[in-house]
Amino acid sequence: MAMNFEQKQELVGDIAGRLPGFQVGAVAEYRGLNVSQMTELRRRAREAGVMVRVMKNTLARRAVADSDFACLTPYLTGPVVLSACADPVAMAKVLRDFAKEHEAFVVTAGVMNGAEIEVKAFDRLAKLPAREVLLATLAATLAAPMQRLATTLNEIPTKLVRSLAAVQASKPDQSD
Repeated sequence: MAMNFEQKQELVGDIAGRLPGFQVGAVAEYRGLNVSQMTELRRRAREAGVMVRVMKNTLARRAVADSDFACLTPYLTGPVVLSACADPVAMAKVLRDFAKEHEAFVVTAGVMNGAEIEVKAFDRLAKLPAREVLLATLAATLAAPMQRLATTLNEIPTKLVRSLAAVQASKPDQSD
């Protein structure tokens, strides 16, 4: 289905408008994948919050121009898919897992916070725990000193009550 000029402008504007909200991006070759395999990639990406777009390279170049993703321009040749996400770990996991299952899918370039990163960095990112797990670990680490302080402060009156109970138990009963 051919796109007219207005549709192309709208597509480029949509992608260019969404890119500032993303922290990481990648270009991957998909030559040799069939439609059902690409549909599977799109489904996984959608579930993880990853934008995956197959579009003409000239349109992709225009969309990434003047953005943090401009360093991907030299890699936008041949049949490639452009992907971007706000969560680097989620995107790395989706791309790595899909590439493991499909040899024809190869990540060729990546960008993170405006700087080009090597493809091996995606494997390292994919090995990190999910964002929610990292945030929970951070919260537990920050809460631990406060919890220890509360426990320590609670021990003072507890020891006092125990001491008073021991003193009272050691005195003979004088109720006669």
